[in-house]
Amino acid sequence: MSEITVDVLKKSFGKITALNGLSFRVPKSVMYGLIGPDGAGKTSFMRIASCLLLQDSGTVVIDGFNTVDSPARIKRSIGYMPQQFGLYPDLTVAENLAFFADLFGVEKKERRKRMERLLDFSRLGPFVKRRAGNLSGGMKKKLALSCTLIHTPKVLFLDEPTTGVDPVSRGEFWDILAEVKQSGTTIVVSTPYMDEAERCDMVGFILNGRLITEGTPKEVPGFFTGTILAVRGPDIVRKTRHLVFPGIVTDVKTFGDRIHLTVEDADSARPELVDFFTRSALDDFTIERAAPSMEDVFMERMTHGK
Repeated sequence: MSEITVDVLKKSFGKITALNGLSFRVPKSVMYGLIGPDGAGKTSFMRIASCLLLQDSGTVVIDGFNTVDSPARIKRSIGYMPQQFGLYPDLTVAENLAFFADLFGVEKKERRKRMERLLDFSRLGPFVKRRAGNLSGGMKKKLALSCTLIHTPKVLFLDEPTTGVDPVSRGEFWDILAEVKQSGTTIVVSTPYMDEAERCDMVGFILNGRLITEGTPKEVPGFFTGTILAVRGPDIVRKTRHLVFPGIVTDVKTFGDRIHLTVEDADSARPELVDFFTRSALDDFTIERAAPSMEDVFMERMTHGK
């Protein structure tokens, strides 16, 4: 049985459609990544799943309970961390944790043990007396996650939790999430970072309020429909910046010191590209196949909308 079942979920705000038949399943103890551009419907879904917003139609079932029929029951078993989590800047780390423990009705005999465990695994133990407003961005995110976990939720919804956080803190945050998942918690997390998406067990691409692609991080690159040719050479990025590529090239991306060209058929495209680069006064370049990445699939789906 799935921990989370989303069926044909729809939600509109006036003339704006946020969700347009969103459907997917999340098994128990799985980390599911939702990937999509701004306005794709990720936040609307999470607010509905957290019983903070009512859908127009469709259902969300969590641990066997419907969000419309049993919101109080569901709220006791989930944690929701929005993009802007409501920490109290004038309270210390310990006081914020205590406040949320009160808010979620954590019994006092359990509170101390849970706070110590959360402070330990979030690496915030040395900062218990520091005010939240004086924490770094990464530490604030860790404290927000700890406050979300204080009542030991079975399901965790995280809406772009590391946006604006430095790479080191992002890595530490995701190490903590891996520990949370290992404890049996089901996690649904939205992220704009492909390296984070690759750390999920399953990923789903969402566009215009519906799911357009789903699979494991290993499966998704195989969904790419074209072929990628990597072109390398001295200063190749600068030299090709203003070139208009022939019609056989459907997409051009820059990756560090090389460019990636998407074509339908590599064998027929290669000689045409060699001739094109030669006529463009480029020399000393190489063209070879490159394996598609999750980002390639994401961009292809975003472009074609399917």
